[in-house]
Amino acid sequence: MTVSNKDDPQDSALLTREAILGSSRRAQQYLLSLQKTEGDWEGEMVWCSMILAQAVIVRTITGHPYTESEKRLIVRHFSVTQATDGSWGMHPESPGYVFFTTLAYVALRLLGLSPQDDLPARGLSWIHAQPQGVKAIPTWGKFWLALLDLYDYRGLNSVPPELFLLPEWLPFHPRRYYCHTRQIYLAIAYLFGLRFRAELPDGLRDSLRQELYGDEYAQIDFAALRHLLAPSDVYVPITPLLRGVYDLLAAYESVHSKALRNKALGLCLKHIVYELKVSNYQGISPVSGLLNCLVLFATDKQHPELAPSLAGIETWRWQDEEEGLRYVGAHSNTWDTAFVLQALAEMRAPAPEVNGAVNRAHAFLARAQIVDELPDYQSHWRDSALGGWCFSDGRHRWPVSDCAAEALSALLSLYEHPDMSIDRPFERLRLDQAADFILSRQNADGGFGTYERRRGGKLLEKVNPSEMFGQCMTELSYIECTSSSLAALAHYRKRFPSHTITGLNGAIARAVTFLRAQQLKDGSFQGFWGINYTYACFHVVRSLRMAEVAVDDGLVQSVAQWLLTHQKPDGGWGEHYTSCLGGRYIEHEQSQVVMTGWALMALVEVCPHDHVAIRRGYGWLLTQQLESGAWPRQAVNGVFFGAAMLDYRLYHSYFPAWAIFRLARLLGE
Repeated sequence: MTVSNKDDPQDSALLTREAILGSSRRAQQYLLSLQKTEGDWEGEMVWCSMILAQAVIVRTITGHPYTESEKRLIVRHFSVTQATDGSWGMHPESPGYVFFTTLAYVALRLLGLSPQDDLPARGLSWIHAQPQGVKAIPTWGKFWLALLDLYDYRGLNSVPPELFLLPEWLPFHPRRYYCHTRQIYLAIAYLFGLRFRAELPDGLRDSLRQELYGDEYAQIDFAALRHLLAPSDVYVPITPLLRGVYDLLAAYESVHSKALRNKALGLCLKHIVYELKVSNYQGISPVSGLLNCLVLFATDKQHPELAPSLAGIETWRWQDEEEGLRYVGAHSNTWDTAFVLQALAEMRAPAPEVNGAVNRAHAFLARAQIVDELPDYQSHWRDSALGGWCFSDGRHRWPVSDCAAEALSALLSLYEHPDMSIDRPFERLRLDQAADFILSRQNADGGFGTYERRRGGKLLEKVNPSEMFGQCMTELSYIECTSSSLAALAHYRKRFPSHTITGLNGAIARAVTFLRAQQLKDGSFQGFWGINYTYACFHVVRSLRMAEVAVDDGLVQSVAQWLLTHQKPDGGWGEHYTSCLGGRYIEHEQSQVVMTGWALMALVEVCPHDHVAIRRGYGWLLTQQLESGAWPRQAVNGVFFGAAMLDYRLYHSYFPAWAIFRLARLLGE
């Protein structure tokens, strides 16, 4: 099937050479204005209020309250994220959740707000309007309330630390879990095993019990609530298998050995302290980092690692007057910087200021690469980190396949550019280490995982205890990670045809085969980390073309045809986040600049740049650009674990710009 290129009488007259060059110059200047003093680019990765609420809880428990000015900014953030119905949701466009709303309410009360104040009052009113109220909060919520003695531990399904003592060869040993899940449940198991309960000041515990439950707390049969879940919060229901496991663990909990429990607690603590130290006390994420702080506090209120761990949490802080004080789920320094550099590398004759910005960013990537191996990593269920890049600035030392791949692709793009002069290029050894790291994340099926290779089977997803998140129990082979890794490795092979890296050619071939096997019948691909089909198609086409798959290849042509079929009448593309929830493409009512950028960059790899659909797409994109060179912030554009949508704030800036730079290059400018 070949994509047609028929004339269109409605072809936009806006798409002139002058308009494209003007747009390109404005976009370039705007991107340069966003570069940080350290040389990187980073936009906020917006998720929800959960981490902020948990941070308030942890700092209250550990006796490290916020200042009055910080409290004002925290309340400000809760205010700007509260929905009109009084609730807080999973993400910026989400309906209300009992879990997020309850944590926000508790945090506001801990900050000193009265139940009669507007924010908590509206939140509590929403909670009470839910059929089962707080009693049906998901398991993670039950756990956080239990830490505050606001939910009886009898109402929690058991997470015994002894699970980590099981033989490691077992297919369900926790070392096989997805790393974020593994780190979170190490801490949950420890705190559950201790039955840790914090002491709240000045009768606040009893007040909160009354406010949340209304009836007599002592009369509630918490044991009967173990499986009770608010329908609004459930993405993955409790399976019959998981229910059976829960019942077995509950029976074990009544007869467990104290000596074995203490041994298990010691093992969990050892792994947690290791994680804190090798991650510079940040943890893999603030979610596990906050739990780790509670683990240390529960062990010893004067634990020597507690103070640096609390300080490490503050590295996740994001703050401004407009939206207040909050914590991001991840920092995206390397990720954003790699994409901006690849966008700037499209420019044929960059201005001197571009060359200076590129060198500063190049120096950042040099600092961010992991050049020293993790100590004793295998005994702590880690994989090798040498040569990789993290999503962030690298300090927490959790490198990721696609982050390393995009960083490597950015470097190679700069080195190949005839008009960009890099002051201190990477030594060949470091580029080889980057390629080796990427290869180390390839799974047996040819696809690539994220932080690690896949360790567990599909059955583990049947015992997913999170309820609110999907496909979070094991590493998978992801379309986007495979595509980014394939593109980088193919680019590396092209740059160094006489390379000596063992297995490179075979890995590239297996990755191509994997992607071919994942194509859906309609020609599209389903993503995992972005929204959703549009995002996956962008990555697949880009990587296959770098791997020298021909333009007339059936897969490439069918992806292009799918994109053409889903172009909106105004010329743009727009996909709604519910595509991720429903497992099918759902069109957004408005065209989106980010998705239009993705679609155009895929299409120009396949179709002539003067194809009518491409011209219409670029015509729409130009009309959306602001005078500053930016594009407007629109809908959420990222996702993780199926239900958690994200707004990558810089996506709105560099993906449309990248598409414009690409067109300008194709026009010979």
